[in-house]
Amino acid sequence: MESGVQKTSVKVCGLTRREDALHAAGKGAEYLGVVLVADTPRFRTPKEAKDVLSGVAARSVIVVANQDVEVVSSAAEIVGPDVIQLHGEESPEFVEILRGQGPWAVWKAVKVQSPDDLVKGISRFGKVVDGLLLDTWHPTKGGGTGMAFSWEAVADVRDKVPDGLLLGVAGGLTPENVPQAVAHLRPHVVDVSSGVEKEPGIKSPSRVEDFIRNARRVSEKGRAER
Repeated sequence: MESGVQKTSVKVCGLTRREDALHAAGKGAEYLGVVLVADTPRFRTPKEAKDVLSGVAARSVIVVANQDVEVVSSAAEIVGPDVIQLHGEESPEFVEILRGQGPWAVWKAVKVQSPDDLVKGISRFGKVVDGLLLDTWHPTKGGGTGMAFSWEAVADVRDKVPDGLLLGVAGGLTPENVPQAVAHLRPHVVDVSSGVEKEPGIKSPSRVEDFIRNARRVSEKGRAER
């Protein structure tokens, strides 16, 4: 990881339709995500996820939570993702087993109430995952709350993220506020779902384009000023 501001990649998540995946990739999103968590508004089966993501020119991500490692690896065999994003209460031991079962990278979501949550996430998972994704803590929901956490507070511990560990930011991001998130946290990836939707699972093409453009504007400006 470089010091200062690096290029920030965009992940469009909660995809349910192939046309939305193709549009996001065509506008420059580097990561596309499908949620394999049942009883959520954007749930897709592994077969459906494969149909959404297959052959699209971006890195594919499947989002899972609190499932047996055999279930996750079986789903990954069907979809063939570049990244498995763990959004539940998975342990470091779970991560190590999962990493040994395929070529995929593994990201772990960290639910943020205070800056200490990032520090604890680094301590617990930093040596076994490829990336940490900061999301907003909620007492009952695992993700997809549409709520942001305090980027300003977490910025104080941003430099504790070790070299080589990807930092992603999710939770309540929109085209309007993503510049502030990028400026405060200098993430490698910003992750948006409901913030670019017309309705759950259906993306707004104009909002996807605005999100990508606004995330780029800040990270590219930062690099130019270095």
